Amino acid sequence: MARSIIAIANQKGGVGKTTTAINLGAALALDGHNTLLIDLDPQGNASTGLGVEVGQRHKTVYDLLAGPESLKECLVETDIPNLSLVPATSDLSSADVDLAQTKERTRLLRRKLEEGEDDSIVLIDCPPALGLLTVNAMVAADAVLVPLQAEFYALEGLSQLLSTVKKVRQSGNPDLRVNGVLLTMSDYRNNLSQQVEADARATLGELVFTTVIPRNVRVSEAPSFAQPVLLYDPTSKGSGAYRQFAAEFAARLKLVKEEA
Repeated sequence: MARSIIAIANQKGGVGKTTTAINLGAALALDGHNTLLIDLDPQGNASTGLGVEVGQRHKTVYDLLAGPESLKECLVETDIPNLSLVPATSDLSSADVDLAQTKERTRLLRRKLEEGEDDSIVLIDCPPALGLLTVNAMVAADAVLVPLQAEFYALEGLSQLLSTVKKVRQSGNPDLRVNGVLLTMSDYRNNLSQQVEADARATLGELVFTTVIPRNVRVSEAPSFAQPVLLYDPTSKGSGAYRQFAAEFAARLKLVKEEA
């Protein structure tokens, strides 16, 4: 399978975006896929969640975007075989200002990713905003994966993101598509979660993945131990859900590549 680049994006914070990036990356890697996670969020939570301390982040995604460093020079290996990381630090928070006058500033990440081609799956953890960093991710990506929390107004926020995808198609990446929508933090004991899922499937159809990520205490605890939930508690419901999602995600990627 040729390289696939997926931007994991939602302008709303707290929807499970970074949690999905970490655990999808870990699950794909554990299944034998060569996987790269690019932490494009100035908070650096994906880097921390994979056990990469700030002191280990000698070259970061800021260097990748703003400097001469190559993708290979910015890679950090994680404790999970087949999973590498381009880490982030708070330096990235000034990127919108620092890169504002840079020529073709929305194509910086794309150019660096084009330097080397392989069969890896590249996941880009975007910040919770539709600024320059997220646009860079979308211009570089083949598709966008949207984590959607099962809560009131969830679909209203989604429309803004889809509008941004449409604008990027028109201006910088005509081949960009939506890979799918992943429902997260769902609680089937809650009528609202059930209603949001029903509305999402009625509105978006097959774009919504079959797998739903449940609200699970083990998923919430894992980042404080700097581990994906798949390592922290492999038998938990959250771990099982992310393994199931990774299989569905990989199958969808393979199908799209074969059809292309």
